[in-house]
Amino acid sequence: MPEEVLFATITELGELLKSRKVSSLELTRTHLERLEKLGPRYNALAALTTQLATRQAKEADDLFRHNRIRSPLQGIPYGAKDLLATAGIPTTWGAEPYRSQVFDYDATVVRKLQGAGAVLAGKLAMIELAGGGGYRLPSASMFGACRNPWNTSHWAGGSSSGSGAAVAAGLVPFAIGSETHGSILTPASYCGVTGLRPTYGLVSRYGAMALSWTMDKIGPLARSAEDCGLVLRAISGGDSQDPGSSGKRFYYLPDYGRPLTELRIGYAPVDFEAQADESARPAFRAALEVFRKLGPKLVEMSLPAMPYREVANLVILSEGAAVFEPLIKSPAFDRLADDQQKAGLRAALEIPAYEYLRAMRIRRLIQQAMQQTFLQVDLILSPATRGPASGINEPVGGGPAPEAEAENRGNTDLSAASNLAGLPAISLPCGFSTTNLPVAVQLVARPFDELALVTMGREFQRQTDWHRRRPPA
Repeated sequence: MPEEVLFATITELGELLKSRKVSSLELTRTHLERLEKLGPRYNALAALTTQLATRQAKEADDLFRHNRIRSPLQGIPYGAKDLLATAGIPTTWGAEPYRSQVFDYDATVVRKLQGAGAVLAGKLAMIELAGGGGYRLPSASMFGACRNPWNTSHWAGGSSSGSGAAVAAGLVPFAIGSETHGSILTPASYCGVTGLRPTYGLVSRYGAMALSWTMDKIGPLARSAEDCGLVLRAISGGDSQDPGSSGKRFYYLPDYGRPLTELRIGYAPVDFEAQADESARPAFRAALEVFRKLGPKLVEMSLPAMPYREVANLVILSEGAAVFEPLIKSPAFDRLADDQQKAGLRAALEIPAYEYLRAMRIRRLIQQAMQQTFLQVDLILSPATRGPASGINEPVGGGPAPEAEAENRGNTDLSAASNLAGLPAISLPCGFSTTNLPVAVQLVARPFDELALVTMGREFQRQTDWHRRRPPA
């Protein structure tokens, strides 16, 4: 198929399918071939689901022939992060000890997408156990380090590595990822695609590997903000099988959102300058100017000084150790790929209950601080990541930019703060670094205000074409 089809949005593909210029079976076979051929090049593929995808595509085509449309996703292939259960298909969690793990049921998200008529083309690679122990290298996965389609000597980001790489490379039109502390927004930013992290509890996690019961969230990575809104509409909603479910749904009605001129966007200039990687600053500055021209009121603000990252890390480590205690105490534990991950999980078993409870009390103060912040602004804008993707062999993570002053950190801890508070966020491609790698900005909103994120994201993408750029063939 022409590249225009391979990199088309969900809306564009839907028009082709409804007019029957392209069949779902043709589209699916093309993406299956690309997944099989190119997925291993990026270490992005966990498993092809050829038989299931073929059957689902034929069902979608039959519905199109009878002019029956279930949803905008009908007949469109997608990939699922390999922590989502799929009946009869291996779900490895990216970890060697679970290589042969097979469930006899589908995760709620997978089931909802099937009900919407979407076609599951493959399971996508991830960092082992979603990186809950704190991993050191991108190679912390049974599939190897996931390579960035824009430059394969660089990383695709974690832990939803395969989801970001597969969408960027045109292997699937959209993918499902998960985030506990950056795992949707980071690969979206590094790979130049759009990623949406929903409010905690908006999307059911039943059938998904647990890492942190109080912080795990599931959301889409796709071509555009509008695509993310369409996917979120399909996968959101209450679920009695997820104790954290809010019972709320997302309705994609962008024309009914607040006028952009009525919105207040908080930002810290230091985030776009001293806190940002020097190679990304020109792109960040240009993106900030686009938002100014869109008409909202930009308000300078910074998060109050609180131990955001320390609290987030302690909560994730404590809850992750409880989840994986049977594995940690078994001989299979040594089969994990990353030594730091293993050391972190072992050490997490020794965290005293009082430290976890103290962290949760501080977390409540952080949630209250974020509530107060959103009395002053409607959205918070900052770089999604400080700069472009790191090298495939470079250690993961790093501290604040060396030239940043400790007393002027701006909103550099926005990822930790917003994840602790369960807030929604969207990552929007905003250009390239001087090293020719994608960079992105993020918007964070109040709980369950995904409509503001998608609406603002859609307007930003109407004024720019960064989300339309394609990696080298």
